[in-house]
Amino acid sequence: MESSKLLRYLLLFLFTTVFLAANDTQTDTNTTIVDPNELIKIEDTSGFSEDEVRQVAKKIDKKEQQKKIKQKVRWEELSPTPIKSDWIQTKSGEWFRGEIKALYDNKLEFDSDEIGLYTFDFDDIKAIKSHQVISVNVENLASISGILRLYGDKVSIIQGQEKYEFKKSDIVSFAPDAKLEKKYWSGKITLNLDVRRGNSDQLDYGAQANLKRRTAISSLSLDYFGRVSYKEREEVANDHRINEKYDRYITRNFFWTPISSEFYTDKYKNIKEQITVGMGLGYTVMNTKDLFWSFSGGPALIYTRFHTVEDGKNSENYSPAFELSTKYEKQLTAITDLTFNYKLTASNKESGVYKHHMILKFENELLSWLDIDITGVWDYVKSPQRDEAGVIPKRNDYQFLLGLGIEF
Repeated sequence: MESSKLLRYLLLFLFTTVFLAANDTQTDTNTTIVDPNELIKIEDTSGFSEDEVRQVAKKIDKKEQQKKIKQKVRWEELSPTPIKSDWIQTKSGEWFRGEIKALYDNKLEFDSDEIGLYTFDFDDIKAIKSHQVISVNVENLASISGILRLYGDKVSIIQGQEKYEFKKSDIVSFAPDAKLEKKYWSGKITLNLDVRRGNSDQLDYGAQANLKRRTAISSLSLDYFGRVSYKEREEVANDHRINEKYDRYITRNFFWTPISSEFYTDKYKNIKEQITVGMGLGYTVMNTKDLFWSFSGGPALIYTRFHTVEDGKNSENYSPAFELSTKYEKQLTAITDLTFNYKLTASNKESGVYKHHMILKFENELLSWLDIDITGVWDYVKSPQRDEAGVIPKRNDYQFLLGLGIEF
């Protein structure tokens, strides 16, 4: 099988996953689901346009403001009117004007002209007044789209002539119920470069990229990690990894992964192409203001094609596998975050028996959209495949990377 064919199959697989994720939006807008394991979509049957729903919300806001004025509250407690923008207020009393991107894992992403793209702890948010129609995932109940209002521990979703109220703690996630596909996407790109001159010349460059598409009930993540290194103008490293993971939320802590995939190539580990396709279940162990920790795992199938093999050996291999992964995020300081990702894969001997991919990253914020990232990577394969000369690649591969990360 040619490499170009494998890449085409992988791209087709990724596009199919994106299409399935995109269909979440279509399914959400016209389906009443009977399956008790799925969220029911509560539809707006009033026939109101989005602007008409905003007018209803505006009237409700006005009544709330008048109540506060009659009660002679301080002017700092009066809230702005959401015209063409969303507004959020922190516990310190500061109001921010901009655009709600998404709430996941108790983290609210907000894009503002003043502070750029910034992530707030949901516990630190005192009030929300959305201009956008927001799709809200209410735990163990329903997915509801409408104009979102949050005051303290009280959440209101205004939909046509209806108003639904919940506790803040009942909200699993939310995202704009956008008509434009780009509204669902966000991402980060990190570029690494190391140039050394002197007794020996060495050039290392690499890139990391992460794209996320998120709705109230699902999350699609596309990741790339790659590097190329030269020493004395001779290539000494060339490896690339593309991951896709599509999760659907069942409850606040429980999610399932109907499909995930990985494409991996490493010239110096004798792996020309390695494609892994799997599925699984996941659970969030801890989700607090400063800490997030989750596990997931499930069965998979691995296809591997080697660059060269010894005489009598097959250059291709298929293997059943089992994957187990964990993600740990910790806010160390106001500007520094720690992220730890670890994935273990067990397979047959020809596919390595046991391997893991581990990334430890420190993200240090320079600007709202710019980070300095310090990344450590450890890749391990217990049983690497010999090449045609009988040479066995090393089991361990370590990387230390320093780069600039751009968020969008």
